[in-house]
Amino acid sequence: MVEIRQVDVSGKEVVRREAVARGFIKLRPETIQRIRSGALEKGDPLQVARLAGINAAKLTPFLLPLCHPLKLEHVDVSLNVMDDGVEVMVRVVAHEKTGVEMEALTAAAIALLNIWDVVKQYEKDESGQYPLTEITSIRVLRKVKEG
Repeated sequence: MVEIRQVDVSGKEVVRREAVARGFIKLRPETIQRIRSGALEKGDPLQVARLAGINAAKLTPFLLPLCHPLKLEHVDVSLNVMDDGVEVMVRVVAHEKTGVEMEALTAAAIALLNIWDVVKQYEKDESGQYPLTEITSIRVLRKVKEG
């Protein structure tokens, strides 16, 4: 059995790192209309998702124990309301010895989960299930290592 351990990055150079991640949550048309009109009991899911995503990027090493704690210099969470759901795009930048893609992915996932939390009461069917709601396509679109 292989022992679990964090990768030793002490010999690496500090360089500019950037990662962009994307995710999508499919929602009912009625829920999309509520988001657009601001008619949600818990408030604006986009603002909640943006703040949660930024916070999640900063907290990634607490959630993923083998990730190195990094000094993030920029986290941008943008949200695009579409006819069938909400797209989340996250960009993370740092000057570090290791990449920031896990921070971008974590931010995207947590932003999407927070959207689900805010709109869940509108997504349930008659039996309390979520037959249409789905989080998909969480992936890294771009990873940059300069230097």
